[in-house]
Amino acid sequence: MTAVITGGASGIGLEAARALGQCGAALDLLDLGGDALEAAGEKLSGEGLRVHTSVLDVTDPDAVNEVAERIFSRSGAPDILLNSAGIARLHSVADISDADWRLVMDVNVNGTFWCCRAFGKRMVEAGTGSIINMGSMSGTIINRPQFASSYMASKGAVHQLTKALAVEWARTGVRVNAVAPGYIATEMTLGMRARPELFDTWLDMTPMGRCGEPGEVAALIAFLASPASAYMTGSIVAIDGGYTSI
Repeated sequence: MTAVITGGASGIGLEAARALGQCGAALDLLDLGGDALEAAGEKLSGEGLRVHTSVLDVTDPDAVNEVAERIFSRSGAPDILLNSAGIARLHSVADISDADWRLVMDVNVNGTFWCCRAFGKRMVEAGTGSIINMGSMSGTIINRPQFASSYMASKGAVHQLTKALAVEWARTGVRVNAVAPGYIATEMTLGMRARPELFDTWLDMTPMGRCGEPGEVAALIAFLASPASAYMTGSIVAIDGGYTSI
């Protein structure tokens, strides 16, 4: 069993890679940052997991295709693809630059599509596979009190892309689902404790009153990657401490 993880050098991607590796998957970690990627690969290897790493900019479709072909030549079609690469920007509509808007959409939407296409077509040929996309509760609600229209629009698009691919590939043996996390205690989110006017509001609006842990999201990803979720495709699964329930 093989698993390809974009954005695998940190945060949810790294914890999901660990969970999938502990379930027996050989891992292909893909990330933009060479140093962070190397450190993540060494850490997981030191835990006894089988790991390959590749530097990848998911916004470059030619690079995505090249890495996909290299992995396929070595290991065949992957059994699991986790599209965890993503970025966020806080901004008002008036203040965001054209370049930042394009970058958020390029990484979160185009990058997810390029990877789904490159790896998914090999899964379709093999007649099996599970693709898990990184959505967000921000794809279904509007976060407060910050403004981040680019992120919210991009995650809404990821949810619709997930459903579209799930329906297109439903009879091929390839399943496509997405997780929709709330506020998760990654380095990026915890860094916002420096802005309590935002961070404290996030916790107050979350019924469970805390951030989720990356390992909790990783457990859900492992479920969606496994035969235990065999009748699930096109699902957007919330894991947000109850945030979207109110």
